[in-house]
Amino acid sequence: MAVTSKTRNMLEGLVKEGSFKWLLGKKSYFDEEFEEMENSPSAGRNMILELSPVANLVVRRCSKILHISSSELQESFNQEASDSIKHPSRYARNLLEYCCFKALSLTTQMTGHLFDKTFRRLTFDMMLAWEAPAATSQPLINKVDEDVSVGLEAFCRIAPAIPIIANVIISENLFGVLSSSTGGRLQFPIYDKYLSGLERAIRKMKSNSESSLLSAVRSSRCEKILEIDGTVTTQPVLEHVGISTWPGRLILTDHALYFEALRVVSYDKPKRYDLANDLKQIVKPELTGPWGTRLFDKAVFYSSLSLSEPVILEFPELKGHARRDYWLAIIQEILNAHKFISKYEIKGVARDEALWKAVLGILRLQAIQDISSTIPIQNDALLMFNLCDQLPGGDLILETLADMPNLRESDHENDFKGGSGMYSISAMDMVSNLGFVFGASSNKTNENKISVGEISVGEMTSLEKAVKDSRNNHKKVISAQATVDGVKVDGVDTNLALMKELLFPLRELGKCLQSLALWDDPWKSSGFCLLFSYIIYKGWIGYAVALVLVLLAGFMIITRCFTQGRSVPVIKVIAPPSMTTMEQLLAVQNAVSQAEQLIQDGNIILLKCRGLLLSIFPQATEKLAIGLLSAALILAVLPGKYLVMLVFLDMFTRYSPPRKASTERWTRRLKEWWFSIPAAPVTLERDKEEKKRR
Repeated sequence: MAVTSKTRNMLEGLVKEGSFKWLLGKKSYFDEEFEEMENSPSAGRNMILELSPVANLVVRRCSKILHISSSELQESFNQEASDSIKHPSRYARNLLEYCCFKALSLTTQMTGHLFDKTFRRLTFDMMLAWEAPAATSQPLINKVDEDVSVGLEAFCRIAPAIPIIANVIISENLFGVLSSSTGGRLQFPIYDKYLSGLERAIRKMKSNSESSLLSAVRSSRCEKILEIDGTVTTQPVLEHVGISTWPGRLILTDHALYFEALRVVSYDKPKRYDLANDLKQIVKPELTGPWGTRLFDKAVFYSSLSLSEPVILEFPELKGHARRDYWLAIIQEILNAHKFISKYEIKGVARDEALWKAVLGILRLQAIQDISSTIPIQNDALLMFNLCDQLPGGDLILETLADMPNLRESDHENDFKGGSGMYSISAMDMVSNLGFVFGASSNKTNENKISVGEISVGEMTSLEKAVKDSRNNHKKVISAQATVDGVKVDGVDTNLALMKELLFPLRELGKCLQSLALWDDPWKSSGFCLLFSYIIYKGWIGYAVALVLVLLAGFMIITRCFTQGRSVPVIKVIAPPSMTTMEQLLAVQNAVSQAEQLIQDGNIILLKCRGLLLSIFPQATEKLAIGLLSAALILAVLPGKYLVMLVFLDMFTRYSPPRKASTERWTRRLKEWWFSIPAAPVTLERDKEEKKRR
């Protein structure tokens, strides 16, 4: 078939955009494909006019994998996709995604695909093409240079289509780590290095799981060994139980944690710390040190209902606590995965899918740590269950994830029969296709098989929407926390000055109410008293409170409208004079003394009340009992609104001119009565152990 003029013009576009170094005397890895496409008699069928040159090259590779032409792939997409997905503004990118997902679903079934350099380059080129998929896209200059890179959106769209490389929840954080040294753009050498690290992590997992380690206890549960530590004598793991300490080997599986104490020439019988069953486990960082001191932040605390006392696992290292942080993160990830399974009662294949997501997350973390020890890593940010435990709205992500298996099956059966290209593959499909790596335990039947993944062509899945909402909220939290960190001040006196300034409106309101209650201006106090008495009499207290809330909301809205676009007014605080170290110590001592005095006064009140209730002092108790009976009678007889009005009038008119003298007299009598009540007796006894120490 002769090459049409449109096809030839498109092929020439590859040259015009500077994509091929053979023009400069140096061939690129695309040159042979370009020459083959140009000289092929079927060039017309292998070119899609709606796609850019780079996208055409990627689709051509996909067509080779699927053993059909590019035009046949396009026809298949046109038949399966809905009208919204085929909208002209999104047609090129959605067609590219369809071809990529369809090819990846077949490629990942091949043994050793992750270790194939061609597969690695293909997935990276898919990201390149995703950034400029349409024929009208801006040309991608130097698209085959060694420093060519891809952005966040392309990575987060293509990488989760291969579950072992990334997933929707952690893909943005993973991209941030991989691109941290290249200005926020991911280059192929780093991407390839990351996949090589994944290859080594998988091989290590295969080797450990096929070894004789824990064979007696693992065989019945089909547990897979994820990590081992403590085998090197210079980096032991120490187990602290009570006052005893043993060095040994620590092993993490997808169901439990095992510790084998080191004897003279062998390891002792392993102790099993369960992570799969609901035993109210607590896993957290812990401090350790000699003779019970808490000096070194290098340990993990574990407790559960099955243990009589908690266990502390220490990871000694010369500086820092990165080793402990890594182990803490992967232990919590397995524990959180099983909590997720238990909470949502996930069973069958869906349970395996959820557990494998946690396992693949740990493999990815191992790969990141393997490729560079200089990259700063937040372990929890790369482990999806740990991340959901920290993100705002993370519980909604997990709820969506729990509902996905059923949704996937129904969508796949009803809408896309035979159209596996509309969805990415699932984690379960991935590990099933890599069964040679993970052993016989991963060989699943096709019954109730989850056959589609987290990404859908041209649409955001419910999981992607939940993750996006959570990340937007997380950005707001980070922004708010930055303002909090920016306004923190040091020093007790400075913080008190700031608090005094912030409470200025409330202090002014309090002064105003106090002035009304003390009848400094009889006319204002009389008006206030009559108004509130009328409100109480009419039963309008609820309406009055509602009016105050409406006025407050109105003030906030008006303020927002008039101050929009303006700078936020800054609170000016007059800083108190700086204090010397001795003055600060004296201020602290004075504050402690005042606090002690308040506690003493509180204890005296409680002891006097105890004496009154137990009738230790009969005369005072009789007066109190008569007062309580009178109050009970009033409460029983008077309606509620009259009682409230009576209390309000009694409290508010105490210092009015007619009642001021009697109020002062009754207040004096009440104080005299209170001070005449002796405190109940108290005897202090020393603890026996304290006596021995003395």
